[in-house]
Amino acid sequence: MGFPFVHRLAPFVALLALVFATLMPLPAMAIPTLPNISPPTLGTMTKHETAKAKDVEGKLESALGELTGDTGHQIKGKAKQVQASAMNAAENLKDGAKSMAKKIGNASDDVTS
Repeated sequence: MGFPFVHRLAPFVALLALVFATLMPLPAMAIPTLPNISPPTLGTMTKHETAKAKDVEGKLESALGELTGDTGHQIKGKAKQVQASAMNAAENLKDGAKSMAKKIGNASDDVTS
């Protein structure tokens, strides 16, 4: 009389043997060194580009809401457009302040020279 549960354990034992075989250390081998190749660097988006992307996302979501009659998507889309507008306004304000500071710095350099 055999053990009736052995045939149910066979797949588990086979899987365990496979895992063990793949995790066993291999004999030491020389591994060739590959040239140091770095992946190409992707450019990052400026804050203005991020705001433009948010605006486009909002317009698409709003249009989806209009097509499907879903007011939730319409509202979310309009909110994203408002957020993009605020992001643009903040960046324009920062750019203007930087420009003004640069002009003041240049003017003070001219006065002291």
